Amino acid sequence: MRAFNLEKLLPADIPPGERVLWFGRPEPTSLWRRAYRADWVGAWFIVMTLWNFATSDSPFAGLVSALRTLGLGASALAILGLLAWASARTTLYVVTEQRLVVKTGIALPLFINVPYKQILSANVSAYGDGTGIVTVGLTNEQRIPYLVLWPSARPLRFARPEPALRCIPRAAEVGATLGRALAKAAGQAPAPADRAVATLGDPSIIVAAVA
Repeated sequence: MRAFNLEKLLPADIPPGERVLWFGRPEPTSLWRRAYRADWVGAWFIVMTLWNFATSDSPFAGLVSALRTLGLGASALAILGLLAWASARTTLYVVTEQRLVVKTGIALPLFINVPYKQILSANVSAYGDGTGIVTVGLTNEQRIPYLVLWPSARPLRFARPEPALRCIPRAAEVGATLGRALAKAAGQAPAPADRAVATLGDPSIIVAAVA
């Protein structure tokens, strides 16, 4: 596994003869909600707004305090939204016949190249808004720091960070594409599109759509 600091990543950067099966970026709103935790931040500011209003000495003071808290909350959510938009614009995921490539980093783009022989497991989880996450587990000797991957990392996996195609549209389809590529790379017949399974020693590589 190697990391490349490049100016850009295009299909031409893939080795000659290696076909690109899919490439895409995170969906900004989904990334804002799930990677930057906008839902939780918004809920916290709403609770604080109600608390400040309820504990003030007078209705007028409570209103002023509540409006101030709401303003701070709106500013925080706007900043997180800008960061999510920038992350989505500067993140790129590429699935080829032989590897998974993840571009991450707003200020300093970092390209992480993961050949399929270094992937032990892969899973898909779909969200209600049509986006989802595809995560891949790496072999024991392969480690990528969590902060290097983030936000393209499986949430809360600090001890053994896992690269993730985070908040991508039509995640189930992308997972199936990755599953078939993994199966082919492992020398196995592709599984059905809604559940692609490949075995590469122990454990298995499993990609499944989750409703």
